[in-house]
Amino acid sequence: MHSRDLLISGGRLVDPEADELRRADLLIRDGKVVALSPNINADVPVLDATGLIVSPGFIDLHVHFREPGQEWKEDIDSGSRCAAAGGFTTVCAMPNTDPPLHDQESVRFVVERAREVGLVDLHVVGAVTTDLAGTILSPMGEMAAAGCVAFSDDGRPILDSGLMRRALEYSRQFYLPIVQHAEDTGLTRGGAMNESAISTKLGLTGMHSSAEEIVVARDLALLPLTGGRYHVAHTSCARTIELLRRARAEGLPVSCEVTPHHLALDEQAVSDCDYDANYKMNPPLRSVVDREAMIQGCVDGTIDAIATDHAPHLPDEKEIGFSAAPFGVIGLETAFSVAATTLLPHMSLRDLLRLLTTGPASVFGFKDRGRLAPGLRGDVVLFDSESEAVYSVESTHSKSRNSAFDGMRLQGKIVATVLEGRVVFGESR
Repeated sequence: MHSRDLLISGGRLVDPEADELRRADLLIRDGKVVALSPNINADVPVLDATGLIVSPGFIDLHVHFREPGQEWKEDIDSGSRCAAAGGFTTVCAMPNTDPPLHDQESVRFVVERAREVGLVDLHVVGAVTTDLAGTILSPMGEMAAAGCVAFSDDGRPILDSGLMRRALEYSRQFYLPIVQHAEDTGLTRGGAMNESAISTKLGLTGMHSSAEEIVVARDLALLPLTGGRYHVAHTSCARTIELLRRARAEGLPVSCEVTPHHLALDEQAVSDCDYDANYKMNPPLRSVVDREAMIQGCVDGTIDAIATDHAPHLPDEKEIGFSAAPFGVIGLETAFSVAATTLLPHMSLRDLLRLLTTGPASVFGFKDRGRLAPGLRGDVVLFDSESEAVYSVESTHSKSRNSAFDGMRLQGKIVATVLEGRVVFGESR
């Protein structure tokens, strides 16, 4: 289907801000939702949603598509296919490409390339500093004009306090957040997993959770001074959640995300995996207590969004030994299933969907998506929340295979994804 007109019929619609699921049809014209009611008749293509749940398309605040510079790991085409297969209609690409996304020209290149592919609405998180070097602020104004939705040196923390202050002050002019990779590298240098008795037993250099806590505490102290907006990427430890919960209670403009792997797995997985580097990520898988704090943060609303931190690496890069292998795992295609498997015992489906739709939409200011309502974008995902299956990484659309969930039984299946009224992924129905 190439038309931007579509009727999705027979499904159970769930709006994360509505009270309940309801059986209704959904009509999209020219890429926007125009009607939601039972038994709509329209002379447009029909997508059968019988037996399925119909939700707003998912939004991922944190992906790595490796283009430009490392297209052998992933590119915008393959990454977009992963996103569509995972139910994501909006994704935000991090700037640590080669060259980095640190100026207007590089931002426009990525946005235009994504439009050519046409499978997902891709936005850019621009670099805070030139060349991600942590010394000179990038031209944020020019990048904001080119469409950046936030700024980050993700993969590298902003450690200089004066620089962080200026970044928060500068970004305030555009009402865009600074996204921090919270890691005091003086405490984690050379590390490969969470520092604990397990890392000692395995003979691996540890990365203590205090490295995250210290940076977040410093940044929160700067917020009242600067008036900027602050977002913590891939939150991983209990103390960080406590700091953010307290900051939110004080009215500070803070938000945070958590990855599916930090919700579902802890450091014991590293012990059980026989040094499989597909369980090596940064921040590392933390303790059971930390993982439980992530779940609780989702339940009580401290955590705003589930973000994948989709980070592709080829098999030969991950097979050179745990300590030497690069950090990162893919996760777009399994995100919903992992989140459903982990969180539905603790929260409603509607509350889970908030973490994938209205939550991230609010963080990055996407006002035209995240809900099913007339006038908003016709970005929709159809899924079966009850279906269970064993995931095989061989089914991935990614160029890489570095999944932490290969061989695991997961709940929930994405059946179709619709981007502005166009079916970009799905079975023929």
